[in-house]
Amino acid sequence: MALITISGYPSSGKTRRAQQLRDDLEARLQDSNYTGPKLKVSIISDDTLSIPRDVYNDGRAEKTARAALFTAVQRQMAQDTILIMDSMNYIKGFRYQMYCAAREQKLRVCTRRRARLYSGNLGKPFASLRRAFINGSLDSPLFTVPWTDDDVPIDEIWKAVTEGNVKPPNAGTQAVPKAPTDALRTLEHATTSMVAAIMAEQSASQGLGGPVTLTLSATVKPRITLPARNLTLSELQRLKRQFVTVHKKAITLGTTEKGAVDWSEESIADKFAVYIEGNLKP
Repeated sequence: MALITISGYPSSGKTRRAQQLRDDLEARLQDSNYTGPKLKVSIISDDTLSIPRDVYNDGRAEKTARAALFTAVQRQMAQDTILIMDSMNYIKGFRYQMYCAAREQKLRVCTRRRARLYSGNLGKPFASLRRAFINGSLDSPLFTVPWTDDDVPIDEIWKAVTEGNVKPPNAGTQAVPKAPTDALRTLEHATTSMVAAIMAEQSASQGLGGPVTLTLSATVKPRITLPARNLTLSELQRLKRQFVTVHKKAITLGTTEKGAVDWSEESIADKFAVYIEGNLKP
């Protein structure tokens, strides 16, 4: 349903605000006038995961703690849950990571920032921590709660988590479609067969060119338009190497094409025919 990220300095009242927010949201969900879907409100924090405060004194330990927080957030994200993430969340990249995860689950998001600064033993240089917050204030919608306020802006937050826009998953974070295990073998076999078939067709037609149908197998018969000249084997082999190199990357690293990618011999032969037509000299 929604992810609410609380971001603030140590000992600035984040947990109290998270509890206020949970109580207010639960009261609205239980109100007789509420007619929306059945929802629950959950809080994830250092306390709920038994993460000690001193982990923030050590960069490596803090990284492990953030990983535990993020894993817990991912597990509890759901369409029937308003999830409150109560931690310092001062690193912009970490907030963005949770933001992308929420978009993957098609959840609404909002950030509540604590506006009160406290000094003392923070476990990190205070100036560095302050800069991290200032440089990472691009969260939207963003609600800043001054320390003097008695409560959170529940009306605005309620509207954001129940009526706000649900943004589609970020293209850069979507799972990359994987090619079948025999795709590389099929790629090599189809392109090699195409080169051999073109050379045989050219020999039989004496280089007349024009549209022809090549027969690679009983079911694979790509069409290609050849130029009215003799093509050399080295010329076709060069185009084959270029085509294979490009498609090997797509097979091993994944492709950004939408939907399932067809790595069948017929599909590869058709693509190679188009590639040859577009790259052959007249």
